[in-house]
Amino acid sequence: MPKFHIERVLPYDAVKLWEMVGDVERYPDFIPWITRLHAYNHQVAGEGETRFDADISVGFKMLQEKFSTRVTRAAPGLTVDMNLIRGPFKEMDGRWTFTAAEGGTRIDFDMDMAFKNPVLNALFKANFNIAVNRLIAIFEHRARQLYGEGAA
Repeated sequence: MPKFHIERVLPYDAVKLWEMVGDVERYPDFIPWITRLHAYNHQVAGEGETRFDADISVGFKMLQEKFSTRVTRAAPGLTVDMNLIRGPFKEMDGRWTFTAAEGGTRIDFDMDMAFKNPVLNALFKANFNIAVNRLIAIFEHRARQLYGEGAA
């Protein structure tokens, strides 16, 4: 299963970045391959922690897929977790972590995923690093749109 870890330091406040990434319902506004997202089952999961489920439709040229994920936003650790509920994946788990750092915020993004279909999985594995780096670039662009050139 492809596993990916990326870290970046961005010149923005950790809480603002955590809020931006945790605002999953806005993803269709700025992630071009998300064609539909429906969030439901909102819950308070603990002190400073919320959880909800999301049905997500994605489209890449000829490939159209739907999947459901559970999103957990934890304020105490400034984390956002995504865990597969159902869909075309055998495995899909992701975690964003935001930590104050010199010059702004250190972002750690970890993702593990694999498709059930071996052909799709082989295609995905060949392009996994490109896709994840593209996703990170999209979030960096979104942060610049929301917060300017940055000042933590």
